[in-house]
Formats: sequence, C-alpha cells, structure tokens
Amino acid sequence: MGTRGPARIAPSILAADFATLADDVARVRPQSDLLHVDIMDGHFVRNLTIGPPVVASLRAHTDLFLDCHLMVSDPSWMFEPLAAAGANGVSIHVELGDPTDAIAAMRRLGISPGLVLSPGTPLDAALPHLEAIDLLLVMSVEPGFGAQAFKAEVLPKLAEARRVIDERGLDVALQIDGGIGEQTAPLARASGADILVAGSAIFATADPLAAAYRIRHAASGSA
Repeated sequence: MGTRGPARIAPSILAADFATLADDVARVRPQSDLLHVDIMDGHFVRNLTIGPPVVASLRAHTDLFLDCHLMVSDPSWMFEPLAAAGANGVSIHVELGDPTDAIAAMRRLGISPGLVLSPGTPLDAALPHLEAIDLLLVMSVEPGFGAQAFKAEVLPKLAEARRVIDERGLDVALQIDGGIGEQTAPLARASGADILVAGSAIFATADPLAAAYRIRHAASGSA
C-alpha cells in the first residue's frame, strides 16, 4: 500500500447511514483514498456490525480500496468470504495471538494483510511480523465503538512504529483510527501516520465531503 507521501483519508462507514450507504460513500468519494470497513462479531468487542454481504454490496458501488478491520475472535474463516466479496485489505488484531498463519492465508487469497494494535498493546507485539504485512493500524480509541475521544497517549507508539518502518526500509502503511478529526489529524500525521481513518468527524456532519477535505487540509500542514 506504500508509505509516506501525502496523507490518505479513509472514511469509516461505521459512522455512515447504513440505509443510504452507497449514497454516503459516493458523496465522500472525491476526498477518499480508501474506505474503512469495521467488522465486529459481538465477542471480541461488544458491538455487532456487518459482514461479507455488505462488503459485496459496497464493492458494486465503489472503486475504492476496501480496507476491512476485523474485530472478531476468529478472523480466519472470514478471509475467503471477504476475498470473494471484493475486500482488498484485511487487518486483524495482534492480541489474538501469533498471526503468521493468518497473514499467509490472506496472501494466498490475494488480500493485502494488516495488523492492528489496541491502545494498550505495545508495539513489540507487531514488530516480528512487520516484514510480512502491508499495513499496521494503531488504534487511538478502544476498539468496538465509534465517536470515542482520541487517546493522545498512543502517539509515542505511532512515532516509534514510523521510526522502525523507515529504519527497516519497509513498504508498510501506517494507519491510525479513533477520534481523528481536524484537531487530531495534524498530531497523528506529525507522529508518522500515512492513513487517517475518520468516521463521525466525516459522516456525522452536515457536509461529509467538506469535512473530509478539512481533515485532509489539516493533516497536510504536518506532513
């Protein structure tokens, strides 16, 4: 997925209106570099969201890279259905245990693999696997629900991830998700984030497209 360059904006459909999802996605398309899709099972996190059928429906209505974040206890069974549905990337939580086999399974299916670190999980948990993945997602809220406040305490971890990725010369995109908006985007960008996931700060506004533009503009001042 590449690293650095201009900040990339990934609207999170968790905050969109699911009754008009295709329209909401089309509305923000001009300011979207990829689309973030949160999939939750009600077990790994307490919330329950969508699955492969909705991803397939989205695929029919957008050409954006579909970036699926799995907050599920047993992600591996979902890889094949998600690949068939048109998902481009899938990220799983490193807290579930050794991801080596899961990463290999995603590669076999043509899925771009990613790993996710919850706020309290140290970067060390992902370091042995950086060479095998395309994306590292640092959560700046607790996984499971949208509209949470940004946890600034994750910024040193984000900056350290940036340092290690660059030091190793890896083509790993560094993503941040949680509480990202006009005020926090520059902080995340300055700490090394490539991809900024924003949900409520985009879709819970009167003009989602303008909101996405403002986040991009705010981030560009800290590139």
